[in-house]
Order: sequence, then C-alpha cells, then structure tokens
Amino acid sequence: MQFTLEELEAAAALVHSQMDPTPQYEWPQLSAATGAQAWVKHENHGPIGAFKARGAITFIDWLRRQHPEASGIITATRGNHGQAQARAATRAGLRAVIYVPRGNSAEKNAAMRAFGADLREHGDDFDTAKDEAMRRAEAEGLFPVPPFHRELVRGVATYGLEFFRGARPLDTVYVPIGCGSGICGVIAARDALGLSTEVVGVVSTEAAGAKLSHETGRLTETPSARTFADGMAVRVPVQAALDIYRPGAARILAVTEDEIAAAVRLLFAATHNVAEGAGAAALAGLMQERARQRGRRVGVILSGGNIDTGWFSSILAGALPAI
Repeated sequence: MQFTLEELEAAAALVHSQMDPTPQYEWPQLSAATGAQAWVKHENHGPIGAFKARGAITFIDWLRRQHPEASGIITATRGNHGQAQARAATRAGLRAVIYVPRGNSAEKNAAMRAFGADLREHGDDFDTAKDEAMRRAEAEGLFPVPPFHRELVRGVATYGLEFFRGARPLDTVYVPIGCGSGICGVIAARDALGLSTEVVGVVSTEAAGAKLSHETGRLTETPSARTFADGMAVRVPVQAALDIYRPGAARILAVTEDEIAAAVRLLFAATHNVAEGAGAAALAGLMQERARQRGRRVGVILSGGNIDTGWFSSILAGALPAI
C-alpha cells in the first residue's frame, strides 16, 4: 500500500477542512530525560483527542462517493476509532453502530455516545467485538468499517506529513501499534516525501502480536491482550498492515505496563499533557532506547489522550490501573 505525495496532499486538504493540523513541539524536559532532541506530535490536541479522527474523515468521504447507497456504518473499537467514525458518519448524515467489549472504558463509551454512536457491548476483548460487528453488518444493512483500510491509512498519514515537515529533519520516529494504521500512515508519509527517517513501532508486552509477526514474518496471534494501553490491546494483528510495517519499520519494541505508566507520568510532568496508555507508548519506547538515540533528533507520536480519570489518577499516584 503506497501513496503518492499528491494523494496524501489531497487527503490533508480534506482532513484540514474538518479539523486543524495538530502541533508538534520539542520539549526541553523530555529532551533532558531522553538524551535526544525529543519532538512530540500532539494528536491528543485533535477534535476527538486522538489521531483516528483523520482516517475517519477520509474513509467516510470515500464511502459517500463509492457507496452512496450506504445508510450507515458498523465497526468495533476500544474507543478512539469509534469516536472518530461516529463523529464523521453522523456529520455526513449516516447512522453509526459501534461495538465495544464488555468492561470497556466508561469515559470513551460516553464520548462515543456523545458523537452519536449506537453503542453495543459484546465479548471480552476487541477482537471478539470486531468479529461480531462484521457479522452483524449484512443483517443490519450497514457498511462494515474494518480496523484497517486504505482510506483509513491515507487519512492517518496526514499527521505524518505534518510531523515530518514541522519537525524536520527527524532521525527516528516512534509509533504505537494497535491494528496498524498509525505506523503504516507514518511509513506512507515518510516514503512519499522521500525521507530516510527510521520508523520504530511500539507494542505492549501484554499484546505483542505485531512484534512477534514482524520478527517471524507471519501473522502471529497472542492468547490475550490484557493491557491498560487499550489502543494497543489487539490479539490478532492485521495482515495488510504487517505487509507494510514488516519491510517499512526498522524494528518493533515491546514495553512493559510499568514503562508505559512511567511515560504517562513523564509526559504530564514535562509537558502537562495527558496521554492514554497507547499515547505514551512511543515515549516509553524512546526511553528504552535512550543510549541508542543520545544526541539524535527523535519524534514520538502522542497518539491520544483519552484515559479514564480513575486510571490516570492511579498512574500519577505511582500505581498501575486495575484492569
């Protein structure tokens, strides 16, 4: 899945018609803590507090053009993808049915409903909810939105364009991986711009399917994905995404729950930005590779800030959230 620069510029024009570009800053306290010149791409500053808003804009635009008969969409999420799809779909006059697993983030569920989602709970994890959503699509006459799609990636890649241009030149960029649209979007933007920036993926040790798949070259599921970094809580990697990040990413790191929590605390102390678990994972990856990146110009993607209040309070107090 490759994009020309013109295709990504067209996506950026569409995305920016519905949301402003997000900022990128070099934070001196983060640079001191990491030993690198640390730049943060603040996707937590977007209209849903996460990068997923971008892909939803391009996907719903594509859907309206290619499938004008569609009356609505159906998809599954742990929260940010669902907020994004509900926001974009309802703005286009479409119905949005969103499946989440039981016990999902109460605050993300409330946000999805506020954006107009018909929210439904099913199963005990994301992958089970996703399978049910895809199964229900035909019966309900709704268009199924998969977790990974070319138009989702094209929209997400627009934050890569902004970051590479706003913080140039970057030696390395760390990106969290759930189903893969984020890292694939960064790779797409890098390649379209003709840059040599190293892209490093980051997963949780408790949901390491993307790392295992990257290393073995074949899709590798994990028996569970129990991490408070719910944006990365995926048991079954996406083959189409693996086909891009296996050759396109230099490596994939696994960070522990403690490392992610420490990165949440560091981001708050150094920048006063709130990061959810997946949003802090990129910084956790950089912290793990401090010696390797010393003195270099490095970017981290703060992919989202939608963490439940209780979880955030626990982390700031030095504990891990109860999941």
